[in-house]
Amino acid sequence: MRKFIKMPKHLFLLLVIASLTSCHKQNPVIIIKTEIGHITVELYEREAPVTVQNFLHYVDEKRLDSSEFYRVVRPDNQPDNPIKIQVIQGGLYEDEHPRMLAAIEHENTQTTGIKHLRGVISMARYHPGSATSEFFICVDAEPELDYGGMRNEDGAGFAAFGKVIDGMDIVDKIHQSPAVGQMLQPRIRIMEIVRRIK
Repeated sequence: MRKFIKMPKHLFLLLVIASLTSCHKQNPVIIIKTEIGHITVELYEREAPVTVQNFLHYVDEKRLDSSEFYRVVRPDNQPDNPIKIQVIQGGLYEDEHPRMLAAIEHENTQTTGIKHLRGVISMARYHPGSATSEFFICVDAEPELDYGGMRNEDGAGFAAFGKVIDGMDIVDKIHQSPAVGQMLQPRIRIMEIVRRIK
């Protein structure tokens, strides 16, 4: 008969905790430092690995430092669109900016399970697979930006990849800043985006 060595209870509990901790790696957290305050965002790396790694590539290489929030979409500045949304958009702004990386694969909300709720960060794009450096933050729940939504005629939605965990007051302040049409006047500078040190 095989004999088993009895493990002390406290040692068994420590091993269980260590195992659970290693299985649940903490999500990366970034801080968007703007000239009017900071926005802290948790990135959902397990759910949207391609999109998160792309964004962290920009962050780690300082490609988004000195970029801007430049666009606000509000009910009063989209009169010709029957599907209204409320977001703020930022990034490098120029289509062919020298710090822009190649476009990435589109991770839609049906695949990731990340819905466009208030505070969710997502990638701007023209068509699926064209997202690069431009991102937006939802000011309200925006189901028409999810897969199957019709803000874009293709119905593929946008690639959500994280959520604001601190600083929604700054998001709201940007959203209510002066704009000509949908373009902020003046734009709000993003001094830098950094990873939060644990």
